[in-house]
Amino acid sequence: MTTDTGTLFLHPDRNLAMELVRATEAAAIRAWPFIGRGDKNAADGAAVDAMRKFLGTVNFDGVIVIGEGEKDHAPMLFNGEHVGNGRGPACDIAVDPIDGTSLTAAGRQNALSVIAVSDRGSMLDASSVFYMDKIVAGPEGFGVLDLDRPIGDNIRALAKAKNKPVGEMTVAVLDRPRHIQLIDEIRAAGAGTRLMLDGDVAGGINAARYDTRIDLCVGIGGSPEGITTACAIKALGGFMQARLAPGTDDEREKAKDAGLDLDALMDADDMVKGDNTFFVATGVTDGGLVDGVRRKGPIIRTESIVLRSRSGTIRRVTAEHLVAKWLD
Repeated sequence: MTTDTGTLFLHPDRNLAMELVRATEAAAIRAWPFIGRGDKNAADGAAVDAMRKFLGTVNFDGVIVIGEGEKDHAPMLFNGEHVGNGRGPACDIAVDPIDGTSLTAAGRQNALSVIAVSDRGSMLDASSVFYMDKIVAGPEGFGVLDLDRPIGDNIRALAKAKNKPVGEMTVAVLDRPRHIQLIDEIRAAGAGTRLMLDGDVAGGINAARYDTRIDLCVGIGGSPEGITTACAIKALGGFMQARLAPGTDDEREKAKDAGLDLDALMDADDMVKGDNTFFVATGVTDGGLVDGVRRKGPIIRTESIVLRSRSGTIRRVTAEHLVAKWLD
């Protein structure tokens, strides 16, 4: 028989989420002075240092399976790094101290500090490939959407499933040169676009939620963001498909050496196995998912969202922090 104590140390428990939110809050607060200052690496460096410090106090044995920073030589929590105090449950970690460093540097919306957690050995290690092609929607997407179908067909099928006119459909996609044709096809189908300058984690989550104007999120974005999004989608009961999209021959070789199937069409369960995932995000700048860090006199206010797949819960955490403890 497995004792309650034994189970605790095998699986992340619900209290872990409230510990993790302290790390995303810390990263967001430390990044706040750099908002709009034009130096994305300084913002990211401050967030990385704060997140690493706070993760070191958390009662778990975490290993970063997929981190952020390597592709643009930015500061990073590196792949394979152990975090936590080592005395709690064994976990896989996907982390991005700032999802949207360019947004932060420019003072634009939708920058987040993000951590996703699952049981040890359950998270796909896609660190050898920087990008993946994704399609994300709410539960209406099951049995309806297919990444291999033309985008126009997917939009019309999802609109029918949602009992919604195609002309009222909104599709989120990163505003990149590689997506010019995709954007044209979305608009040709009669749908509108929500072009994201950066940070497609929020785009995917908003596509899966019932109370936003985003119906679908598509296109090629980062693999770290894809794994992170999969953790959130499992908690939201949403639909997600993805395929790794290496950009160079070197990446293809690294992927093969790592045993990754570049032709595989993956769903959220392929990217993160099991039913025990956490997703935690704190707003750095204001966005459609959460508000950004705000200073109000002697107080810094943060807003975070906490998702857990096992319970299917969405929690919002608003916190006030004394400025003197953080910035003065």
